[in-house]
Amino acid sequence: MLSAETTSFLKDLTGRPPADEGLWREALTHGSTGERRTYERLEFLGDRVLGLSVAEWLHEQGRDDEGKLSQRLNALVSRSVCAGIARGLGVGEHMLLGKQARDDGGHDSDNILGDVMEALIGACFLEHGFPAARTMVRRLWAQDFAGQTGQRKHPKSALQEWAAGNRRKPPEYRVVERSGPDHAAKFTVEVSVKGVGEAEATGSSKQEAETEAAAAFLRKFA
Repeated sequence: MLSAETTSFLKDLTGRPPADEGLWREALTHGSTGERRTYERLEFLGDRVLGLSVAEWLHEQGRDDEGKLSQRLNALVSRSVCAGIARGLGVGEHMLLGKQARDDGGHDSDNILGDVMEALIGACFLEHGFPAARTMVRRLWAQDFAGQTGQRKHPKSALQEWAAGNRRKPPEYRVVERSGPDHAAKFTVEVSVKGVGEAEATGSSKQEAETEAAAAFLRKFA
């Protein structure tokens, strides 16, 4: 069952002690443990609860058009933001990982931390209902919501517009290298604009690497 430290952590996270310990253990369990119940199904649910919570919040806050609302929503529910919040909470200390996954740094992997953060939201929804899950999301996401997350144009969109504005062909992305085990994979992506140059970046997902490569290209050439 859950350790005293994890039980205390979950009480602080939701404001209530966990009633169904099996549910919360599932939310913290990675597939590398070999256990039958892992966080994947709860992650699926939590992703939708997070999206609805943030979409409702954005709708309340102003009169931005659909494009700007979608831009901010996508940024606020991104894996990197979820992982950053999980890291700040110390979620990695409570995750259940197999020895190899832990030795490979799985406790600090953006992929795993982001997924577990969503699984915890899913568990909160199942045990306490949507209002409690929404309250938890708003508390944990308050700093990112109030800041600039999603306010600036996404680097890939900005690069696409820069290329068009400079009468260049659209940027092309290719995976240069994939390394590490599946649960802690690293992708290196190169982006190029014909007649201008290339830039590379590495991330914990192909999408993250492409975003960072686009940002690097803009810093270098724009």
